[in-house]
Amino acid sequence: MHDPHDHGHQHGPGCNHDHDHDHDHDHDHDHGHDHEHAHPLLVEVTRGPIVESRHRASFAVVDAKGGVVAAAGDLELPVYPRSAIKPLQALPLLESGAADAFDCSPAELSLACASHDGEPGHVEAVEAWLARIGLSVADLECGSHLPYHVPSMKALLRSGGEPTAAHNNCSGKHTGFLTVAKQLKAPTRGYIKLEHPVQQRILGVFEAMTGLDLSRAPVGIDGCGIPTVGIPLGNLALAMARLADPSDQPEERQAAARRLRAAVAAHPFMIAGSERFCTRVMEETREKALIKTGAEGVYCAALPELGLGVALKVDDGAGRAAEVLMGRILVAFKILDQAQIDRLQPLLVPKILNRAGATVGEIMPAGSAAY
Repeated sequence: MHDPHDHGHQHGPGCNHDHDHDHDHDHDHDHGHDHEHAHPLLVEVTRGPIVESRHRASFAVVDAKGGVVAAAGDLELPVYPRSAIKPLQALPLLESGAADAFDCSPAELSLACASHDGEPGHVEAVEAWLARIGLSVADLECGSHLPYHVPSMKALLRSGGEPTAAHNNCSGKHTGFLTVAKQLKAPTRGYIKLEHPVQQRILGVFEAMTGLDLSRAPVGIDGCGIPTVGIPLGNLALAMARLADPSDQPEERQAAARRLRAAVAAHPFMIAGSERFCTRVMEETREKALIKTGAEGVYCAALPELGLGVALKVDDGAGRAAEVLMGRILVAFKILDQAQIDRLQPLLVPKILNRAGATVGEIMPAGSAAY
């Protein structure tokens, strides 16, 4: 891993300026199908004496002015951030006045950033929040799935219950969107569409925080139905750095960022779940780090005390590698002290267990990310 204190390191152009926005065209044809081979091997999975699997990845650690502090791989390649930028998507909940108008608690602000596991505490909070704004689970457009938390899933099935949209891991974010829609007096139906005022407001946040005109950026549809915008990894890290240090943003955004970071730090359970990496790590770091996972091997972090943002992408989409790489970055930047590292060791270097529970291997940082 690059020296985290080498502030002079630059990987290609700085991240605080506009690109030419033909990312989908340029990278598809200039880099072609081989861009993943340029990304270094950063995580390995062992079984017995051999390395059984390898994960290539890219990452950027950037300050709020766009200076690249540490990096690996292609920072210009656009990635879909997926759920890793939910804290940015939650900023309009505060900036619009919706959170105060509808008495949103700090726990609900954390829930608005969540990819939760559908534990009862998550589901009940979503249902209560919806009722308070005069809506119901039927107004959520995220779809439904069984809780990811296995004991909660078993309890639901034993009771004869069926999963609802409130069990969806994105239901807190969607409830936040509906709260903004009510505040804007915009239609609650269709709030997931790119042209809806809520999504347009979020797009504006992305542009301000990434320093990009995203009008020609590639757009896909996320698992929960909302738009996901392709953003170069370096600019994604810049957006998280501005969440960590929003001093160059309008006062309203500075206040919103501080409130959101404090809410997640105070209620880390709400953003993920009792057995999850995000929650377990933030129970230790509190306001020193806001970390957030996304699908397909994406992970982001805001490090307020250092004024830094982190974005990473594992080429093959493996979440197990993204967690290990994020943990390694937190260790490298001394976000975790030795006692915390010791407590979190089962998450930082996870063991591979066989069906009988015996340790047969591990997942560990590799290459330039190795300890």
